[in-house]
Amino acid sequence: MRIMDILLIFIPITLVLNFVGADSTVIFVSSLLAILPLAAKMGEATEELAKIYGGQIGGLLNATFGNAAELIIALLAINKGLIELVKASIAGSIIGNLLFVFGLSLFFGGLKFKEQKFSTHLAGMNSTMLLIAFMSIMIPSLFHFVPAEHRNEDEHILSLCVSILMISIYTLSMVFSLKTHQYLFRTKEDGEKAQWSRNFAIGVLVVSTILLGIISEVFVGQIEHVAENFGLTELFIGAIIVAVVGNAAEHLAAVFFALKNDLDLSVNVTVGSSLQIAMFVAPLTVIAGTLMGKGMDLVFTPFEVIAVFASVLIVNEISTDGRCNWFEGAQLVIMYLIIAVLFFFVR
Repeated sequence: MRIMDILLIFIPITLVLNFVGADSTVIFVSSLLAILPLAAKMGEATEELAKIYGGQIGGLLNATFGNAAELIIALLAINKGLIELVKASIAGSIIGNLLFVFGLSLFFGGLKFKEQKFSTHLAGMNSTMLLIAFMSIMIPSLFHFVPAEHRNEDEHILSLCVSILMISIYTLSMVFSLKTHQYLFRTKEDGEKAQWSRNFAIGVLVVSTILLGIISEVFVGQIEHVAENFGLTELFIGAIIVAVVGNAAEHLAAVFFALKNDLDLSVNVTVGSSLQIAMFVAPLTVIAGTLMGKGMDLVFTPFEVIAVFASVLIVNEISTDGRCNWFEGAQLVIMYLIIAVLFFFVR
């Protein structure tokens, strides 16, 4: 963690470089290095809160604060009319958390522990919710292929209705897992005491989230220039670069929890983050886009839909028995890299 503390110096450096109008590539790299330690601080604060409140709420807090930057980036991009970039980042975040981050967690955790276990109740509910999330995304995307003279404005209205219903089911899932049936998801406690106070941990989360939002805005502002210089596609930018950096908090925290043999919390962070993006962040961008008059919807490209479906299917298959090992993690990461290569070549 000492290295991450040193990297905090890139926060003011990034702001200064952006203020003086330095080269886009330099600002891009600096903002990336600034995001990493902020993500680490968020993971550290979340672990402390998990000791105080329990793993389920700790994972929820990490996903929520991690996705706050994702939501801020999306809203700023929508306001600039970058609708397709936002959709790509949403799809990429879902895919990245399910395959890349969860895969890295299983891989590194599996190298340290021969076999790791997590709650079957948690896996079961997540599997169902992932399928609902995929179907919710697929329905407006399929409707897009209805002849234009028949769908008219119905495409956007359908996306808006689906968005409201997705937020409703996500809210109900939180009530179920955190309130009415919390006992199904309670994990064994190891008796480890929190080193931070509750208020200090919450303060670190809040400050880190605000700074992450500011730095992320600088980061996104340079992406188009960097992409033009290196010949990257809009789909690759949104689905891979923006998604990976925007969810850096989950990346580091999930692997950290897996290395401590706390797979339940790691699953809460990775799969929980994907669910929150699909069933809360994405619908919220549709509602916000409607209020802004920007026409944001849930119509994704066939490549994005297929990639999300493959991610959901593979993760559901791996998580059914509540056991995992390093090879399963390697499978997820390799699948993610295959999708990333696909997105790189799609023009």
